[in-house]
Amino acid sequence: MPASTSDVLRVAVIADSDTRWKWGALTARRLSVGDAQLSGFLLRGRATPTPRQLAEVGAGVDTAAVREVTGAEFLRAVEQDGYDVVVLALVGGAVQAMLHGLAALPDPARRPVVVTGYVGVVYEKLADGLLLRHGADVVLANSLHDAERFRAVYEGVGADASAVTGAALPFLGGAPYAGGALKTVVFAAQPSVPASREGRTYLLSRLVGHARLHPDREVLLKLRSQPGEHTTHIEELPYQKLAEKLPGGLPANFRLVYGHMGEVLDRTDLLVTVSSTAALESLHRRIPTAVLTDLGIREALGNHHFLGSGCFASWDQLDAGASPEADPAWLARQGVAAGGSSAGGASYDTAFDAVRERVARLLLEPRLPPIEPYYTHATAPGYLPGILARYRLDAAPAADTGGVRRVVRDAVRDAARGAYRHGVQRVAPVIRRMGDL
Repeated sequence: MPASTSDVLRVAVIADSDTRWKWGALTARRLSVGDAQLSGFLLRGRATPTPRQLAEVGAGVDTAAVREVTGAEFLRAVEQDGYDVVVLALVGGAVQAMLHGLAALPDPARRPVVVTGYVGVVYEKLADGLLLRHGADVVLANSLHDAERFRAVYEGVGADASAVTGAALPFLGGAPYAGGALKTVVFAAQPSVPASREGRTYLLSRLVGHARLHPDREVLLKLRSQPGEHTTHIEELPYQKLAEKLPGGLPANFRLVYGHMGEVLDRTDLLVTVSSTAALESLHRRIPTAVLTDLGIREALGNHHFLGSGCFASWDQLDAGASPEADPAWLARQGVAAGGSSAGGASYDTAFDAVRERVARLLLEPRLPPIEPYYTHATAPGYLPGILARYRLDAAPAADTGGVRRVVRDAVRDAARGAYRHGVQRVAPVIRRMGDL
């Protein structure tokens, strides 16, 4: 079993974006029975969140104690600190790299239980993402629908599917919608859906048009990040910039808002989106929720995930007063607890019981089995080496890792990474503004 001999469960969470941090930290909370000590890590990269983004997530973790690390630094921390459970809240390639790194630890008998999964709606790269996550002790499925799909992928390639464990999204909750007059309409924006200027300008203009058509309503554009910040996906065309150039300006009842999604939903009477996971948070509370069809129902937009939900609507229909009603059977299969039940009719409060039981059983094992990802140098010789190289886990450390060369090398790398992030998050937005892009 893991090295910790304390009664307090020691859990490490590593994430590479604000949304994955939210999922990972809250999943760790759901996994814990009784006392738990949570240590937070951010994998250094393009989407490493800012302190402001971490604070807005609302995961109940002291963000000042969250450490930014490289993959190798995280593996050293796991080896030295002896965690019981590690939650990999990372993109698929990073999960695969960490799995191989954990498998190569000097004392595999002391390795932690490894948990991973998806941040929200899984509408693309199903096989690719799942096979990159194979090898973890627990691969969380956010719904009965996902659990069936995940097992089918693993079994389809002859891989062990026993790690797939049904649960739900860990951040559902909040007070149920009380109904009443439609006073507040919220559009949940996404960084890369749609990706084109035309599509994003169209959605913004229709949202503003709805505000003008209904001056008695408060119309909110809920944004994930401020210009210069990055989230799970790259946002090339921030709505903030498009709003500045909208002909006619913005009406008084229209506002751009940030912050914790749950707090925004507390005052929402209609949630509108293309395919955001926020739709599931809204549906969980029984808030009327519309999935837009204006740009089509397409895999590229991710709104095909909502087929059968009963939530599809266009802006024309919403302007005319339409209020979609979600299908209860679809909600149940998606792990959404509208009406107090989730997948299979169980309460949302019990949705994580199977995961907790599986983790508890693994923690009692005298020795955990070796981590055996599906991808190895034998099964994927043209794919795996590139993934490991991306996270600098493709070769053994140099012989003098304790000497001056290591100090100089790490200092140079840290300076380069800092300069890169400053350029991406600060300089690039200024250049875009100067170029009036």
